[in-house]
Amino acid sequence: MPENENWLPLFPLNAVLFPDGILPLKVFETRYIDMVRDCMKRKAPFGIVLIKSGPEVGGIAKPETTGCLAHIVAWDAPQLGVLLLRIQGGARFRILETRSEKDQHLTARVEMLETVSGVLLKQHQTCADTLALVIRDINAKGRMEQGADFDPPFPETLQLHDAGWVANRWSEILPIPMKARQKLLELDDPQSRLTIIHQYLQQHHIV
Repeated sequence: MPENENWLPLFPLNAVLFPDGILPLKVFETRYIDMVRDCMKRKAPFGIVLIKSGPEVGGIAKPETTGCLAHIVAWDAPQLGVLLLRIQGGARFRILETRSEKDQHLTARVEMLETVSGVLLKQHQTCADTLALVIRDINAKGRMEQGADFDPPFPETLQLHDAGWVANRWSEILPIPMKARQKLLELDDPQSRLTIIHQYLQQHHIV
């Protein structure tokens, strides 16, 4: 976290990052390359927030008020002016106010939201079992098609006993609008999030 109170550098995207989620990120705008390098130097996270309005590239976008910390777990610079990052989601946060820095990247004063773990309930066991199969199939297909170049889109350690973790992974992979993902991210109770996911899976005959 930046030393200046709770001001956090933001990276607005047309994507929603969930706690523990894995996201590949290509950085090429100078303002964000400088921001990311500063975060790497300080070993500090930045914030991923869904764009509410405005552009993803160029200009200043207006973000949603709830986002997720992004921790850099790997990076590469394949060419001048391009950074390829592998980030993992941390805690959620709520934006209290934003400001635009001189280079037009956003920073925000934030409050961190409590991380609530929930034991997987018996009625949601099929959600976890089906998720395990989906992750296995996605990873197997990726390794078959890409070989050693395959970068798994899921954390190495599966926490299938944790309701929040299961709900977060489903929230990432279901074919739902970004606004729906954002609403799921905003829910504080992991059981509520997983209940909504379970209903969706049942309605679409996935479980």
